[in-house]
Amino acid sequence: MEIFRPRSSQAQHYLSSACVHKYLTQILLRGEDSFMDPSTSDKIRVAAVQAEPEWLDLEASVNKTCSLIQEAASQDVQLIAFPECWIPGYPAWIWSRPVDLERSVAYIRNSLVYGSPDMERIRVCAIENKINVVLGFSENDHGSLYISQCVITDEGEIKAPRRKIKPTHMERTVFGDCTGDSLHNVVDTSVGRVGALSCWEHINPLLKYHTYHQRELIHVAAWPPVHAHSGGSDLWSMSREGCRALSRTYAIESSAFVLHTTSLISEKGIKIMGTADGGLMNVPGGGAAAIYAPDGRQITNDLPETQEGLIIADLEKDRVLETRCFVDPCGHYSRPDLLWLGVDSEAKKHVRQN
Repeated sequence: MEIFRPRSSQAQHYLSSACVHKYLTQILLRGEDSFMDPSTSDKIRVAAVQAEPEWLDLEASVNKTCSLIQEAASQDVQLIAFPECWIPGYPAWIWSRPVDLERSVAYIRNSLVYGSPDMERIRVCAIENKINVVLGFSENDHGSLYISQCVITDEGEIKAPRRKIKPTHMERTVFGDCTGDSLHNVVDTSVGRVGALSCWEHINPLLKYHTYHQRELIHVAAWPPVHAHSGGSDLWSMSREGCRALSRTYAIESSAFVLHTTSLISEKGIKIMGTADGGLMNVPGGGAAAIYAPDGRQITNDLPETQEGLIIADLEKDRVLETRCFVDPCGHYSRPDLLWLGVDSEAKKHVRQN
C-alpha cells in the first residue's frame, strides 16, 4: 500500500494494524514536540474518516463504525469525525430517481434510532476507547427520517443531538426538517468545544454565524461522497472542489479547525444504490477528507478518492488565537450595533397544550 506524506517535515505515518474490510492508511501530522495528554499540552489528536459506508446494513454499519473508532484510538486519537449519513450510507439513489420504494423502506429499517442497542454499542465503544465521536447518521424517529449528527463524549455522554435544518433539494424526498433545538450544535468535550454541520449547511450564512457564535475550537464538516467537477454544466458548488472550498471558508470565518470528512462509493455501492445511470455518485470515488487550520490552510495530504483511510492530525490550540488576533466576526471584528442575528432555538412539538 502506498503511503501519503502529510504537509510537515516532522511527519510520521503508519499502516493500520487492524483490518476494517481493508487496511486503512493513516495520515499523521506531528509538530516538533511529542504528543502529550491534553491536560498538560495544547495539542489535540483528531481523525477525519474517509471510508465507504456499509450501504443499507445497520448491523454492518455499526460494526465498521466501532472498528474505525478502535483503529483511531490505537493511534492515540482523541476525537474522530464521521461523514454525513455514515449510517447506513447516504441515499445516493435520490439523484437518479425521485421515488424508489424498495430502497426507501430498506433505508428506514436500517437507519439509527436513539436509545437503541445499536446506538448503545457505539456509545460503549467510545467509552472503552476513551475517544470523542462525532457521528453522522440517518436518524429513524418512528419511521420519519432526519439527517442527524451527535457528539458522543469519551465518557459516553450523547451531546448536541441535532438534525440538518433543511435537507438539500432531492434529499427532501427522504428526510424531514429540524426544529430550533438543533441550533444548539456546539458542546464542551475533553478536547475543547466541538461543533458540527452537515454538507450544504455550510452555505447557509445565518446558520454558520450562529454556530461561530458558540465558539468552536473544532468543527466537523460532514459530507457524502463528493466527486471532482466534470467541467460541464453541473454545479461546481456540489463538486469536490466546491465542497472543500466551503469547509475551508468555514475555517477562515470561524477561526476554528475544520475536519472535512467524506464517504466514498465503490462499484459495489453503485450497484446497491442503483446509481450507475444517475447524475451523482455514478462512478467509484468521492473520498475527499481533509483537515484545515483556522487560517484556512490544509494541513494534511490527500488520499486517492477511492481509498479508505483516517486523516489524522495534531492540532495546536494557539493557532486559533493567532487567527483571532486578526479577525473575530463574533467579537472585535463585528458591529452588533448595526447587524445582529435573531434566533428561535426552541423545540417545536407536533402536539402542544395551550
